[in-house]
Amino acid sequence: MPTSMTLGTHRARAHPIQGLTFALVAILGLWLAFVLLLGARGNFVSPPGAPPLPIAIGVLLPVIVFLATLAMWRPFRELLLNADLALMTGIQAWRFAGLGFIALYAYGVLPGAFAWPAGLGDIAIGVTAPWIAAALIRHPAFAASRVFAIWNGLGLLDLVVAVSTGAYASLSATGAVGEITTRPMAELPLVLIPAYFVPIFIMLHIVALAQARRAAKHAVV
Repeated sequence: MPTSMTLGTHRARAHPIQGLTFALVAILGLWLAFVLLLGARGNFVSPPGAPPLPIAIGVLLPVIVFLATLAMWRPFRELLLNADLALMTGIQAWRFAGLGFIALYAYGVLPGAFAWPAGLGDIAIGVTAPWIAAALIRHPAFAASRVFAIWNGLGLLDLVVAVSTGAYASLSATGAVGEITTRPMAELPLVLIPAYFVPIFIMLHIVALAQARRAAKHAVV
């Protein structure tokens, strides 16, 4: 039977994990509130033809902070490397909402040069996410497979393509009357996608690949 010292050790380990988890939830909430505030003030909007620097910062800065924290803070790294991989993968199913980009193109709200690649890529990842998550639940060793690594790589590539085509469309805008641009992506509510959800999806893919790498090493050993 476990001794009182063993139980005490388990409780001591559980408290920091719970505290860190609560802190992460709080940070996500504050981040969301900050993006909403900036979006309401129009701080993400760039003039036609100008580099979309506010959006670029909104996408890249959280990812850079995340990578730095992951590399330098061991408790944070251990928490994520032991997170539920199937759940993180299943969250990517929300990207099926990329269908909305194509719908907005059909209604003349977004340019096709951005809407089609971003929308189709998100739909592909969103549709396949439940199947990948189910494979992880049935066979946890699937995390070490090449298929899982490739799927996450394609998920990251889709996000890079979406951000790149959005930036290109913004740079190509002339400001002509009636021109369809990516300006709606810099305004509420759509700005939540590049400035909040895209960084989160990138982080999920990074953690998934880190777990996959660890699983592959254990499989070899």
